[in-house]
Amino acid sequence: MVEEKQASDILLLDVREQTSIADYFVIATVDNERQAQAIENDLLEQLKLKQNIRPLGIEGIENRSGWTLLDYGDVIVHLFTEETRNYYDLEELWAKANVVVKVL
Repeated sequence: MVEEKQASDILLLDVREQTSIADYFVIATVDNERQAQAIENDLLEQLKLKQNIRPLGIEGIENRSGWTLLDYGDVIVHLFTEETRNYYDLEELWAKANVVVKVL
């Protein structure tokens, strides 16, 4: 879903050994807030329709921070603009996590 909406540098990290807040992080770069909103809407719709899953929380879209977070419990999705992703550098913060999938 994230890749279909043209997000780039998509990373799936297994963080189970580093934290109890989630099992996996999905980190992706978007070109702008509009693209992040489109991906968010698609995720919300597809997961609700196909899996009957709703997020526990959504952060970031309304404050135009360049970072949108969708918390699905075991999986947390992070959508960043390139500048914001470089600033927060979650890959470095979670460097000990196992990379499950990387799509450039």
